[in-house]
Amino acid sequence: MLTLHFAPNSRAVRTLWLLEELGLEYELNRMDFHPKDLKSDAHRARHPLGRIPVLEDGDVTIWESGAIAEYILERHKNGGLKPSPDASNYPKYLQWFHYCEGMVMPPINTIVVHTILLPPERRDETALGQAQRLLGRAVQPVEEDMVGKEYLAGDFTAADTMLGHSIMMANRMGIVNDAHPNLLGYIERLKARPALQKAFEFDTV
Repeated sequence: MLTLHFAPNSRAVRTLWLLEELGLEYELNRMDFHPKDLKSDAHRARHPLGRIPVLEDGDVTIWESGAIAEYILERHKNGGLKPSPDASNYPKYLQWFHYCEGMVMPPINTIVVHTILLPPERRDETALGQAQRLLGRAVQPVEEDMVGKEYLAGDFTAADTMLGHSIMMANRMGIVNDAHPNLLGYIERLKARPALQKAFEFDTV
C-alpha cells in the first residue's frame, strides 16, 4: 500500500491528484503545515529537511514531487498519464513536466515567502516585484503553446498535474489573469476533473 505524507497548501496536492487520476489505492497521512508536524522527529526520519510530499511504498521512501510522480508512473502507472518515448507528444510532455520546477515554481516560492511566510517587517518589496515579473514571463510561453489545445501534451498527462497545479497557483496570485485566456480555459478544464476535485477535498490551492 502506498502512503502519502501530505500537508495542505503545498506541492503535495500534485501527488494526491496523480494518485486519484490513476485510481491507485493509498493511505494519506495528513499533517499540518507547521513545524510541530513537519519538523518532528518522526517526519525528519522520512525527509531530512522536514518537507512534503513524501511517498512510502513498502521499504521505499522517496521525496520531491517530480521524482515521486516519475516513480509512481514507472512502478504503478496503471496504464497511463505518460506517453511512450516514441510517441509524438513525448518531447512536449517531458518539457512541460520539468518546466514546472525549473521555471515556474522558483518565482512562486519567492512570492509566497514575501507575502505569506515572512513577517511584514522582513518582506522585501523589490524581491517580490522581481519574482512577480519573472513569473509573468515564465507563464507566457505556456499561454502561447496552449492555443487550440486542451492539455499541455494534447492528451491529459502527469505534466498537467505538475505544471497545471503551478498555473493554478499563479492564477490565485493574480499573475495568470484575463491577459491569458488560454490558461484560464485550461484551469477550468483542470478544475472540472473529478480526481482534482477529490484532491481538493484535502487541500486549498
